[in-house]
Amino acid sequence: MPRPLARVLTLLELLQSGGIRTVPELADRLDVDERTVRRYAQQLIDLDVPVESVRGRYGGYRLAPGYRMPPLMLSDDEALAVLLGLVAGSRSGLTAATDTAYETATAKIRRVLPERLRRRLDAVLGSLAFADPPGRAAAAPEPAVLLPMADAVHHHRPVSIRYTAGDGRRSERTLHPYGVVAHSGRWYVTAADLSSGEDRTFRLDRITGVRTLPGSFEPPAGIDPARRVLTALATAPYWYEVTLRVQGTAEQVHTALPSGVAVVTELPSPEGAGPEAGAWCRVDLRVESLDWLPAVLAPMDRPFVIERPHELRGLVEAFAERLADSARRGPS
Repeated sequence: MPRPLARVLTLLELLQSGGIRTVPELADRLDVDERTVRRYAQQLIDLDVPVESVRGRYGGYRLAPGYRMPPLMLSDDEALAVLLGLVAGSRSGLTAATDTAYETATAKIRRVLPERLRRRLDAVLGSLAFADPPGRAAAAPEPAVLLPMADAVHHHRPVSIRYTAGDGRRSERTLHPYGVVAHSGRWYVTAADLSSGEDRTFRLDRITGVRTLPGSFEPPAGIDPARRVLTALATAPYWYEVTLRVQGTAEQVHTALPSGVAVVTELPSPEGAGPEAGAWCRVDLRVESLDWLPAVLAPMDRPFVIERPHELRGLVEAFAERLADSARRGPS
């Protein structure tokens, strides 16, 4: 593809991400001068792409509201990959699309598939079985939230958001977003919250508006957004705070208690302890209910000590007694 044409298409992609793009910013992103940016914008206008020029201090170019790209041309393999991706995303709960958008997108793609390929695809879908029940996010993020947030993450741009907390309190915040993370059917953004001066994690489905702000920021070196989200979930305030000591390495403990559930810290070996003592870990959990923990701890098959709360000891004893009663029963 000739380089000028590639840059024109890149300009279109930048404008499609939403908001107003200043001419100096576009020139920097396209690695051209500002006069060339204006020429590229005119070329898009000549192709009937509704590019609007915005005057003022923060003026530049934007796409007219309601503009949609022409239909995509996909090969057989590409259409099959997209359709299977839609099915898998909907099933896992990690799609940000609404049910209606998922169904209409699937129907449109299936409509353009050749009959031969459509029959093969139906055979694949009919033979698929899922070991886990369907996952579904409580409320999928709006594309008008997810897309500009992801663009801000990618280009290190600050954003202003309107946020509704779990207790119903509403606030406006300015963020330096580090990453968008999907976990257990929900979408999160981890960011520096300039309003509080702290690093925070926000659920995207609780954000009702995203506005990209002028300027840019430099994220911390070596940042791991997924790890930050898992740690935030594991340390969030809940009804019960549970502390255990488990014999084993952190990796072994995490097989039963993943990072999104527990914070696992390897403990130093006591002075004079030999290698036969083995490694021990401290496990901290915050949970809304204790009922499910005995069934998780049992298959871990490792010695553990319950430090708190006292109620968990009784639940573990009752669970062990039920297992013993079942083992003692003879065949009828």
